Amino acid sequence: MVIGLDLPALQNFLSESGAMLHGELRADLISGGKSNLTYVIYDDASKWVLRRPPTAGLTPSAHDVAREFRITSALQGTDVPVAATVALCEDNTVIGAPFSVVEYVVGQVIRTKVDLEALSDAEIESCVNTLVNVIGALHNVDYEAAGLGRFGRPDGYVARQVELWANQWNRVKSGDCADIDRLYAALTESIPALSESSIVHGDYRIDNTILAIDDVSAVAAVVDWELSTLGDPLTDVALMCVYRNPALDLVIGEPAAWTSSRLPAPDDLAQRYSAATGRELVNWHFYIGLANFKLAVIAEGINHRYRVGATRGEGFDKAGEAVPEFLAAGLRALRGKAI
Repeated sequence: MVIGLDLPALQNFLSESGAMLHGELRADLISGGKSNLTYVIYDDASKWVLRRPPTAGLTPSAHDVAREFRITSALQGTDVPVAATVALCEDNTVIGAPFSVVEYVVGQVIRTKVDLEALSDAEIESCVNTLVNVIGALHNVDYEAAGLGRFGRPDGYVARQVELWANQWNRVKSGDCADIDRLYAALTESIPALSESSIVHGDYRIDNTILAIDDVSAVAAVVDWELSTLGDPLTDVALMCVYRNPALDLVIGEPAAWTSSRLPAPDDLAQRYSAATGRELVNWHFYIGLANFKLAVIAEGINHRYRVGATRGEGFDKAGEAVPEFLAAGLRALRGKAI
């Protein structure tokens, strides 16, 4: 039995949805607990990827597989590489939760520092430039033309983000925290009066992409769209930069590739993005503070799910230790200090 899946019910659903199946459906859990549960499902001829929310310990809006499916469907044929979509089920009675199915993308995922060891400095440089260009391409997509005009509410996005992550903190916190209160207060006092609008991924870094199997300078697909919406593109860029913090290793549960010293420094990444897109990094201290705030809450959410026994696999027990690191970095940013 595969935890979180009813394979006979899934097979019936896919058959009724028009998928061509060849033999009995099987599945392997490839990622479970930190965000959505992710499975490779396969028959005798084909492979797909299925995503569903965790079995417990949910935080509202953080596990929205329907959102992932809708945006990847809309991005087909754009300059943003995504997996081909297959089916979406929002009926909880089929396997016990909503789920989405997309085609399996052949490629490689660079997750850890060990994965980077096989790459030369030139390959890493080319890969980073491509990653920056892809997130820039996403921010340049005409979301109205792509049918995503109602995908989110870009007006007031950053103010709502501050409140959203503050509310999620209150749902998952293990106790009171003076630094979260200080950072929240500093953010509310620094919200930019004006901001741009675009599609935002909400969780962009190297291991949320699938690179071409034989060329790390090519992105085969961007994945993990569960936090995507319409909002301020600088929130994406700041989060990409803040993920360079070594505290991310505690959240990921292993030495993350994106925290490696072989990659450009956060400020360098930000300037590459600005040069590639022509977008100025206005009110940058606010965006860095907000990104740290978000990551602190995400780390506490993982810690919460670990404490209630809702995770699968190893590497979840240290996530709570990252919370004070991100909070301190956020406070430094809003005081005008370095990232």
